[in-house]
Amino acid sequence: MPCPRRTQISVEDTPFYHAVSRCVRKAWLTGVDSQTGRSYEHRREWVESQLVKLGEVFAIDIAAYAVMSNHLHLVLRIDIELANSWSDREVVEQWHQLFNGTEQTQRFAKGELVEERNLAQLRHSIAQYRSRLSDISWFMRCLNEPIARMANKEDKCTGRFWEGRFKSQALLDEAAVLACMAYVDLNPIRAKMAQTLESSEYTSIQQRIRAAFKGEQPLPLLSFIGNEKLNQPKGINFVLKDYLQLVDETGRIIRDDKRGSISLSSAKVLTRLNISSENWIKLTTEFGKIFHGPVGNTQELTTFCEHLQKRRRHFAKSCKYLEDG
Repeated sequence: MPCPRRTQISVEDTPFYHAVSRCVRKAWLTGVDSQTGRSYEHRREWVESQLVKLGEVFAIDIAAYAVMSNHLHLVLRIDIELANSWSDREVVEQWHQLFNGTEQTQRFAKGELVEERNLAQLRHSIAQYRSRLSDISWFMRCLNEPIARMANKEDKCTGRFWEGRFKSQALLDEAAVLACMAYVDLNPIRAKMAQTLESSEYTSIQQRIRAAFKGEQPLPLLSFIGNEKLNQPKGINFVLKDYLQLVDETGRIIRDDKRGSISLSSAKVLTRLNISSENWIKLTTEFGKIFHGPVGNTQELTTFCEHLQKRRRHFAKSCKYLEDG
Protein backbone atom coordinates (compact mmCIF):
# COMPACT_ATOMS: atom_id res chain seq x y z
CA MET A 1 0.00 0.00 0.00
CA PRO A 2 1.42 3.45 -0.90
CA CYS A 3 2.62 5.59 2.01
CA PRO A 4 1.20 9.08 2.65
CA ARG A 5 3.40 11.74 1.06
CA ARG A 6 4.06 13.35 4.45
CA THR A 7 5.89 10.18 5.52
CA GLN A 8 8.27 10.43 2.55
CA ILE A 9 9.35 14.07 2.71
CA SER A 10 11.37 15.68 5.49
CA VAL A 11 12.89 19.02 4.54
CA GLU A 12 14.63 18.95 7.91
CA ASP A 13 16.79 16.11 6.57
CA THR A 14 17.11 16.99 2.87
CA PRO A 15 15.70 19.42 0.29
CA PHE A 16 16.41 16.99 -2.59
CA TYR A 17 13.87 14.46 -3.95
CA HIS A 18 13.59 12.14 -6.94
CA ALA A 19 10.09 12.13 -8.45
CA VAL A 20 8.75 9.78 -11.13
CA SER A 21 5.38 9.89 -12.90
CA ARG A 22 4.20 7.10 -15.21
CA CYS A 23 1.44 6.90 -17.79
CA VAL A 24 -1.37 4.34 -17.65
CA ARG A 25 -3.69 2.55 -20.14
CA LYS A 26 -0.76 2.14 -22.55
CA ALA A 27 -0.82 5.91 -22.95
CA TRP A 28 2.17 7.47 -24.63
CA LEU A 29 3.69 10.55 -23.11
CA THR A 30 6.12 11.06 -25.98
CA GLY A 31 7.87 9.06 -28.67
CA VAL A 32 6.34 6.96 -31.42
CA ASP A 33 3.78 4.22 -30.80
CA SER A 34 5.28 1.13 -32.45
CA GLN A 35 1.81 -0.39 -33.01
CA THR A 36 0.11 2.56 -34.68
CA GLY A 37 3.11 4.52 -35.91
CA ARG A 38 1.66 7.66 -34.39
CA SER A 39 4.19 10.19 -33.08
CA TYR A 40 3.78 11.94 -29.76
CA GLU A 41 7.13 13.73 -29.84
CA HIS A 42 5.47 17.14 -29.59
CA ARG A 43 4.32 16.30 -26.05
CA ARG A 44 7.91 16.57 -24.88
CA GLU A 45 7.70 20.30 -25.46
CA TRP A 46 4.48 20.43 -23.41
CA VAL A 47 6.30 18.90 -20.46
CA GLU A 48 9.44 21.00 -20.77
CA SER A 49 7.49 24.24 -21.16
CA GLN A 50 5.39 23.47 -18.09
CA LEU A 51 8.50 22.56 -16.10
CA VAL A 52 10.11 25.90 -16.94
CA LYS A 53 6.94 27.74 -15.95
CA LEU A 54 6.60 25.92 -12.63
CA GLY A 55 10.27 26.49 -11.83
CA GLU A 56 9.58 30.22 -12.02
CA VAL A 57 6.46 30.01 -9.84
CA PHE A 58 7.31 27.49 -7.13
CA ALA A 59 10.02 27.67 -4.47
CA ILE A 60 11.31 24.41 -5.95
CA ASP A 61 14.41 24.08 -8.12
CA ILE A 62 14.83 21.58 -10.96
CA ALA A 63 18.19 19.80 -10.72
CA ALA A 64 17.60 17.16 -13.41
CA TYR A 65 14.86 15.81 -15.65
CA ALA A 66 14.29 13.36 -18.47
CA VAL A 67 11.09 12.97 -20.48
CA MET A 68 10.76 9.34 -21.62
CA SER A 69 8.16 7.56 -23.77
CA ASN A 70 5.79 6.68 -20.93
CA HIS A 71 7.26 8.25 -17.81
CA LEU A 72 8.97 11.33 -16.46
CA HIS A 73 11.96 11.63 -14.08
CA LEU A 74 12.74 14.71 -11.99
CA VAL A 75 15.28 15.61 -9.32
CA LEU A 76 13.86 18.52 -7.34
CA ARG A 77 15.16 20.76 -4.55
CA ILE A 78 12.73 22.39 -2.12
CA ASP A 79 13.76 25.98 -1.32
CA ILE A 80 12.04 26.69 2.00
CA GLU A 81 14.16 29.80 2.57
CA LEU A 82 12.87 31.34 -0.66
CA ALA A 83 9.23 30.54 0.18
CA ASN A 84 9.62 32.10 3.63
CA SER A 85 11.34 35.18 2.22
CA TRP A 86 8.44 36.11 -0.04
CA SER A 87 6.18 38.90 1.17
CA ASP A 88 2.47 38.16 1.43
CA ARG A 89 1.89 40.03 -1.82
CA GLU A 90 4.61 38.06 -3.60
CA VAL A 91 3.06 34.80 -2.43
CA VAL A 92 -0.30 35.80 -3.85
CA GLU A 93 1.24 37.00 -7.12
CA GLN A 94 3.11 33.71 -7.52
CA TRP A 95 -0.03 31.67 -6.83
CA HIS A 96 -2.15 33.72 -9.23
CA GLN A 97 0.16 32.73 -12.10
CA LEU A 98 -1.41 29.26 -11.79
CA PHE A 99 -4.76 29.72 -10.05
CA ASN A 100 -7.38 32.43 -9.70
CA GLY A 101 -7.28 32.44 -5.91
CA THR A 102 -10.16 33.93 -3.95
CA GLU A 103 -11.98 37.22 -4.15
CA GLN A 104 -9.96 38.44 -1.18
CA THR A 105 -6.59 37.47 -2.68
CA GLN A 106 -7.56 39.12 -5.96
CA ARG A 107 -8.41 42.35 -4.17
CA PHE A 108 -5.20 42.13 -2.10
CA ALA A 109 -3.07 41.61 -5.23
CA LYS A 110 -4.59 44.71 -6.82
CA GLY A 111 -3.85 46.77 -3.72
CA GLU A 112 -7.53 47.21 -2.92
CA LEU A 113 -8.90 47.36 0.60
CA VAL A 114 -9.90 44.01 2.14
CA GLU A 115 -12.66 44.32 4.70
CA GLU A 116 -11.69 43.52 8.27
CA ARG A 117 -14.15 40.63 8.49
CA ASN A 118 -12.32 38.95 5.60
CA LEU A 119 -8.77 39.46 6.89
CA ALA A 120 -8.62 36.13 8.74
CA GLN A 121 -9.60 34.25 5.59
CA LEU A 122 -7.05 36.23 3.56
CA ARG A 123 -4.25 35.38 6.00
CA HIS A 124 -5.29 31.73 5.91
CA SER A 125 -5.20 31.68 2.11
CA ILE A 126 -1.76 33.30 2.00
CA ALA A 127 -0.35 30.82 4.52
CA GLN A 128 -1.86 27.96 2.52
CA TYR A 129 -0.41 29.26 -0.76
CA ARG A 130 3.02 29.76 0.79
CA SER A 131 3.02 26.14 1.98
CA ARG A 132 1.81 24.78 -1.36
CA LEU A 133 4.44 26.71 -3.32
CA SER A 134 7.16 24.68 -1.61
CA ASP A 135 5.26 21.37 -1.77
CA ILE A 136 6.41 18.71 -4.25
CA SER A 137 2.94 17.18 -4.39
CA TRP A 138 1.49 20.48 -5.59
CA PHE A 139 4.38 20.92 -8.03
CA MET A 140 3.68 17.51 -9.56
CA ARG A 141 -0.05 18.17 -9.62
CA CYS A 142 0.50 21.43 -11.51
CA LEU A 143 2.80 19.61 -13.92
CA ASN A 144 0.75 16.50 -14.57
CA GLU A 145 -2.83 17.78 -14.69
CA PRO A 146 -2.40 20.18 -17.66
CA ILE A 147 -0.46 17.53 -19.60
CA ALA A 148 -3.19 14.96 -18.92
CA ARG A 149 -5.94 17.33 -20.08
CA MET A 150 -4.11 18.14 -23.32
CA ALA A 151 -3.26 14.49 -23.98
CA ASN A 152 -6.84 13.33 -23.35
CA LYS A 153 -8.17 16.04 -25.64
CA GLU A 154 -5.74 15.02 -28.36
CA ASP A 155 -6.54 11.31 -27.88
CA LYS A 156 -10.28 12.06 -27.76
CA CYS A 157 -10.77 10.14 -24.53
CA THR A 158 -11.33 10.65 -20.81
CA GLY A 159 -9.97 9.07 -17.66
CA ARG A 160 -6.54 8.80 -16.10
CA PHE A 161 -3.45 9.60 -18.12
CA TRP A 162 -1.00 9.26 -15.20
CA GLU A 163 -0.83 6.75 -12.40
CA GLY A 164 -2.73 8.01 -9.37
CA ARG A 165 0.43 8.71 -7.38
CA PHE A 166 3.90 9.76 -8.40
CA LYS A 167 6.91 8.06 -6.83
CA SER A 168 8.97 10.17 -4.44
CA GLN A 169 12.41 9.35 -3.01
CA ALA A 170 14.37 11.42 -0.52
CA LEU A 171 18.02 11.94 -1.55
CA LEU A 172 19.77 12.26 1.79
CA ASP A 173 23.37 13.17 0.91
CA GLU A 174 25.42 14.57 -1.96
CA ALA A 175 26.35 11.10 -3.22
CA ALA A 176 22.67 10.17 -3.48
CA VAL A 177 21.90 13.46 -5.28
CA LEU A 178 24.72 13.12 -7.84
CA ALA A 179 24.04 9.42 -8.48
CA CYS A 180 20.33 10.06 -8.99
CA MET A 181 20.97 13.04 -11.26
CA ALA A 182 23.31 10.95 -13.41
CA TYR A 183 20.77 8.12 -13.47
CA VAL A 184 18.10 10.56 -14.69
CA ASP A 185 20.41 12.23 -17.22
CA LEU A 186 21.44 8.85 -18.66
CA ASN A 187 17.89 7.56 -19.13
CA PRO A 188 17.81 8.11 -22.93
CA ILE A 189 21.21 6.38 -23.30
CA ARG A 190 20.11 3.33 -21.32
CA ALA A 191 16.82 3.17 -23.23
CA LYS A 192 18.71 3.47 -26.55
CA MET A 193 16.67 6.55 -27.41
CA ALA A 194 19.90 8.50 -27.96
CA GLN A 195 23.52 7.69 -28.79
CA THR A 196 25.03 10.72 -27.07
CA LEU A 197 24.17 13.10 -24.26
CA GLU A 198 24.05 15.97 -26.76
CA SER A 199 21.33 14.18 -28.74
CA SER A 200 19.26 13.32 -25.64
CA GLU A 201 16.28 15.51 -26.49
CA TYR A 202 14.28 17.24 -23.75
CA THR A 203 16.62 16.39 -20.90
CA SER A 204 18.47 18.48 -18.36
CA ILE A 205 21.84 17.14 -19.50
CA GLN A 206 21.26 18.41 -23.04
CA GLN A 207 20.39 21.84 -21.67
CA ARG A 208 23.52 21.89 -19.51
CA ILE A 209 25.78 20.87 -22.39
CA ARG A 210 24.33 23.46 -24.78
CA ALA A 211 24.73 26.20 -22.17
CA ALA A 212 28.26 25.02 -21.29
CA PHE A 213 29.37 25.57 -24.90
CA LYS A 214 28.53 29.24 -24.31
CA GLY A 215 30.25 29.31 -20.94
CA GLU A 216 26.88 29.52 -19.21
CA GLN A 217 24.48 27.47 -17.12
CA PRO A 218 20.80 27.08 -18.08
CA LEU A 219 18.56 29.42 -16.11
CA PRO A 220 15.68 26.93 -15.62
CA LEU A 221 17.99 24.48 -13.81
CA LEU A 222 19.67 24.52 -10.41
CA SER A 223 23.26 25.60 -11.01
CA PHE A 224 26.49 23.84 -10.17
CA ILE A 225 28.47 26.15 -7.88
CA GLY A 226 31.79 24.35 -7.58
CA ASN A 227 33.33 22.89 -4.47
CA GLU A 228 31.56 23.61 -1.21
CA LYS A 229 32.49 26.88 0.46
CA LEU A 230 31.02 29.07 3.16
CA ASN A 231 28.36 31.59 2.13
CA GLN A 232 27.87 30.02 -1.29
CA PRO A 233 24.63 30.72 -3.15
CA LYS A 234 22.28 27.78 -3.41
CA GLY A 235 23.26 25.15 -5.91
CA ILE A 236 24.99 21.82 -6.44
CA ASN A 237 28.37 21.71 -4.72
CA PHE A 238 30.33 20.27 -7.61
CA VAL A 239 32.13 21.68 -10.63
CA LEU A 240 29.87 21.49 -13.69
CA LYS A 241 32.73 20.41 -15.98
CA ASP A 242 33.55 17.49 -13.66
CA TYR A 243 29.92 16.36 -13.61
CA LEU A 244 29.52 16.55 -17.39
CA GLN A 245 32.72 14.59 -17.92
CA LEU A 246 31.73 11.92 -15.40
CA VAL A 247 28.27 11.47 -16.94
CA ASP A 248 29.70 11.44 -20.46
CA GLU A 249 32.22 8.72 -19.57
CA THR A 250 29.53 6.74 -17.79
CA GLY A 251 27.25 7.02 -20.81
CA ARG A 252 29.98 5.71 -23.11
CA ILE A 253 30.43 2.67 -20.88
CA ILE A 254 26.68 2.01 -20.79
CA ARG A 255 26.17 2.59 -24.52
CA ASP A 256 29.03 0.38 -25.60
CA ASP A 257 27.82 -2.43 -23.34
CA LYS A 258 31.28 -2.95 -21.91
CA ARG A 259 33.14 -1.92 -18.79
CA GLY A 260 35.19 0.84 -20.35
CA SER A 261 37.01 3.09 -17.93
CA ILE A 262 36.59 6.14 -15.73
CA SER A 263 39.27 8.79 -16.15
CA LEU A 264 41.53 9.89 -13.31
CA SER A 265 39.73 13.23 -12.91
CA SER A 266 36.32 11.54 -12.77
CA ALA A 267 37.66 8.96 -10.35
CA LYS A 268 38.53 11.85 -8.01
CA VAL A 269 34.87 12.90 -8.03
CA LEU A 270 33.83 9.35 -7.13
CA THR A 271 36.44 9.30 -4.36
CA ARG A 272 34.90 12.45 -2.91
CA LEU A 273 31.50 10.76 -3.07
CA ASN A 274 32.97 7.60 -1.50
CA ILE A 275 31.64 5.47 -4.37
CA SER A 276 33.71 2.89 -6.24
CA SER A 277 33.68 2.93 -10.04
CA GLU A 278 31.91 -0.43 -10.06
CA ASN A 279 29.19 0.79 -7.73
CA TRP A 280 28.84 4.03 -9.70
CA ILE A 281 28.02 2.08 -12.87
CA LYS A 282 25.59 -0.06 -10.86
CA LEU A 283 23.88 3.05 -9.43
CA THR A 284 23.57 4.87 -12.74
CA THR A 285 22.10 1.86 -14.52
CA GLU A 286 19.92 0.32 -11.79
CA PHE A 287 19.09 3.17 -9.39
CA GLY A 288 15.35 2.56 -9.70
CA LYS A 289 15.74 -1.15 -8.98
CA ILE A 290 18.17 -0.77 -6.09
CA PHE A 291 16.30 1.89 -4.14
CA HIS A 292 12.60 1.72 -3.33
CA GLY A 293 12.64 4.36 -0.61
CA PRO A 294 14.96 7.05 0.78
CA VAL A 295 18.53 7.03 -0.55
CA GLY A 296 21.64 7.76 1.50
CA ASN A 297 24.37 6.38 3.73
CA THR A 298 23.55 4.48 6.90
CA GLN A 299 23.84 7.48 9.21
CA GLU A 300 21.67 9.77 7.10
CA LEU A 301 19.14 7.02 6.51
CA THR A 302 18.87 6.26 10.23
CA THR A 303 18.22 9.91 11.06
CA PHE A 304 15.64 10.28 8.31
CA CYS A 305 13.76 7.15 9.37
CA GLU A 306 13.77 8.24 13.00
CA HIS A 307 12.28 11.62 12.11
CA LEU A 308 9.52 10.02 10.03
CA GLN A 309 9.09 6.99 12.30
CA LYS A 310 10.07 4.54 9.58
CA ARG A 311 11.79 1.20 10.04
CA ARG A 312 15.29 1.69 8.66
CA ARG A 313 15.90 -2.00 7.94
CA HIS A 314 13.48 -1.85 5.01
CA PHE A 315 15.98 0.32 3.14
CA ALA A 316 19.35 -0.28 4.83
CA LYS A 317 20.59 -3.10 2.60
CA SER A 318 20.97 -0.68 -0.32
CA CYS A 319 23.31 1.61 1.64
CA LYS A 320 26.32 -0.51 0.64
CA TYR A 321 26.32 1.02 -2.83
CA LEU A 322 26.93 4.47 -1.31
CA GLU A 323 29.47 3.39 1.30
CA ASP A 324 32.00 1.32 -0.61
CA GLY A 325 34.40 3.83 -2.03
